[in-house]
Amino acid sequence: MYTGITAKRLAYDRKPVVEVRKLTFDYAEFILKDTDISMANALRRVIIAEVPTIAIDLVEIENNTTVLNDEFLAHRLGLIPLRSEKAEQMHRPFEVATGDEVTDIHFSLNISCTSDSTQYVTSDDLVIDPDHPEVVPINYHDASGEKPIVIVKMRKGQELRLRAIARKGVGKDHAKWIPVATATYHIMPEIHINEALLDELTEVEIDNVENYRYDGDVLAKAEELGKPGVISIRQKTDEFIFRVESTGVLAAEAIVMKAVDLLLARINTLAQAGSTNFALYSSSATGVSLVLFNESCMAHGRTLHEIPLDKDANRTGHVWHIMLPLLNTDLLY
Repeated sequence: MYTGITAKRLAYDRKPVVEVRKLTFDYAEFILKDTDISMANALRRVIIAEVPTIAIDLVEIENNTTVLNDEFLAHRLGLIPLRSEKAEQMHRPFEVATGDEVTDIHFSLNISCTSDSTQYVTSDDLVIDPDHPEVVPINYHDASGEKPIVIVKMRKGQELRLRAIARKGVGKDHAKWIPVATATYHIMPEIHINEALLDELTEVEIDNVENYRYDGDVLAKAEELGKPGVISIRQKTDEFIFRVESTGVLAAEAIVMKAVDLLLARINTLAQAGSTNFALYSSSATGVSLVLFNESCMAHGRTLHEIPLDKDANRTGHVWHIMLPLLNTDLLY
């Protein structure tokens, strides 16, 4: 099966470099260098789906005479960002071993409208758990003037009384536990200018290189001037610009650092699991299979198991690279 296939050590022992460009409590912008797109995408996905936070998970509504039904109110409460520094010391319900672990944080709300004017029920009206005073909604009674989050509007005679339980969770279980509003990256552009054609033009200036990452306007302009090829935009496939904006539940820096720790832990878990590896193998012009192999299999050109995947002619001619921490090897096709 593996005619023409060789295994070799990969140059994945590079040391990625991070250059911080901007850092505030709720925003981080940095450049990730000397790695590949699989690592950049893995980091982004872990930031969104794996970093644990705290959010309201269960709501028991005792009385609700507002214009919103119970389900709407429960959904709104779940989406209120809660300060989540304590998530590190909490456990999820299925992780409890001794019964002493903190899993639930309790909130309550009891509001009635007695005036003729509209009354706003906000996140400031939530009564926090006295045992965990650090777990509060963002901007909770903020002296800086930041407005709280509106839950519902009430008119005279209406009442809302409820209890809520907040729990630790991750974004892959529900969006309310996602710690970021945005977590994006793009590949650093690299602009190449044809010097011979450049001499025929005047006042050529490149301003803000990053703006040209996907925008083809500059290329279209060159063609319009009758100078196609005067400039080309390529991608630096080992350099990425990250932008991470927190919802306020955690500092942006803490989110990124936690994501790195989780990613390393996942890799270490795989490394300790054994020497079975995975690869994509194109056995024909249109056939693609998922192959399981180990070190002995590679030495004798055999596989442990092969799983055919859907045929896709568009994959023909591609080189499949699977970065594996287990043996630090790759199959080249």
